[in-house]
Formats: sequence, C-alpha cells, structure tokens
Amino acid sequence: MKRLVLFDLDGTLADTAPDLGLALNLQRERHGLPALDQVVIRPFASHGTKGLLGVGFGLTPESPGFSVMRDEYLALYDEVYIKSPTLFAGMAELLHKIEAAGLQWGVVTNKPRRFSAPFLTALGLEQRAVCLVCGDDAPRPKPYPDPILMACDQAAVPPDACIYIGDAQRDIEAGKAAGMPAVVALYGYIDEHDRPLQWGADYAVQSVEDLESCLVNWLDDPCPVSSIAEQPSAS
Repeated sequence: MKRLVLFDLDGTLADTAPDLGLALNLQRERHGLPALDQVVIRPFASHGTKGLLGVGFGLTPESPGFSVMRDEYLALYDEVYIKSPTLFAGMAELLHKIEAAGLQWGVVTNKPRRFSAPFLTALGLEQRAVCLVCGDDAPRPKPYPDPILMACDQAAVPPDACIYIGDAQRDIEAGKAAGMPAVVALYGYIDEHDRPLQWGADYAVQSVEDLESCLVNWLDDPCPVSSIAEQPSAS
C-alpha cells in the first residue's frame, strides 16, 4: 500500500524565518522603525502576514490600512525569499530516506502558490514532491482539512495511509480533521505562550532526527494511540 508523508512548509520542512524576518525589518526601516531581533520574529513566522504584521506593527486584519501594509510586505518578501532557501538541518537526508523506503512525500501550506512553488524549485524539490497544495489552492485553508484532502487526491493515497507534520495548532487540527495522524514539530516556530502538547497531536518531535524515529513508529503502527504523554514536556 502506498504511504504519504505530508509536511507544512514554514517552520516544518524549511527554515524560512530569516527571510520572513528580513522582509519585515526592511518594511520597518521603510516606516522609520528599528529592526527587530530575529528571536522576536521567529515565533510568528508560521502565522503569515497576520502574525508578522502583528509583531512588526501591532496590526490586525481589522486595522485600517492592513491590506496596504500586507501588500507592501509581500512585495518586499518577493525580493528576498528565494535568495537563500534553507531546509532544517537533517531534512534533506530525511527526504532521501523517505524516498528510499518507497514512500511518497508532499507539501501542504497556507503560503500562497506564488511563493511556495518557486521556493521548492529553488531547493530542487519541485520534481520530487508528489504534491504541493498552497493556501490559495483549496476552498478553505488550514485549519480546515480541505488542502490536506486535496493533497491526498493528487497523490492518489487515502487519508488513513498518510501522516501530516506541522508546527502550528492549525496544522494539527487540519491533519486530524482529514483523518490522519498529526505530528507537532516542536523545533518549528512555536511561541513561548503556545501549548503545543495540548493541540491534540499524535506525536511530538523535538528535532528532525526525532521525526525520523516518529515516521518509523508510524510505519509500524499507522493508527497510533497518541504518544504525546511519552514526549519531553514543552510549553
């Protein structure tokens, strides 16, 4: 039976926070504000322009001028995002191991296709991923299951033969709603106030190395009872 490993992009497959933060600081400079430390920006890097403009300018989607600031940010991000594309340490090796084991893998992200597809191309992964579903592809983005189910359809693999890995609560909710085990990537962009072990994931991993072990366990038991209680504690 075919099996499919699905990854979120930002904060799970790729370490995109530096470029997201660079674009935000370029925008802050344009508005006469000092740069923020990457440590401040990093926890918001998985939350799109909503999170980034929130930490960078105190804006919400309801704020006057939010859409103008969002478009300005995206234009700046467009200038920098594929200059230094970076996978998390160990991820390139893990993808090769996944393929060597006869598994397929793909990406499901809320990031718009205009950024996601060129990013995978810059990493040399576009021909290796069996599917790429972006935030503007499905009728509803995560936390709804629509994009994950779309990925299953594209790969011709049923949801119960898949697993989804992400670093945000919406990732876990979407994976579970799609009917598959969900893994929370604690190495990703998680804020100190988040409680990722309370998100309902089946597994929690502290590193890409831990993720490899998790996938081995999943192959042995594709319908796990949650192993979160066995994981190291994390806020």
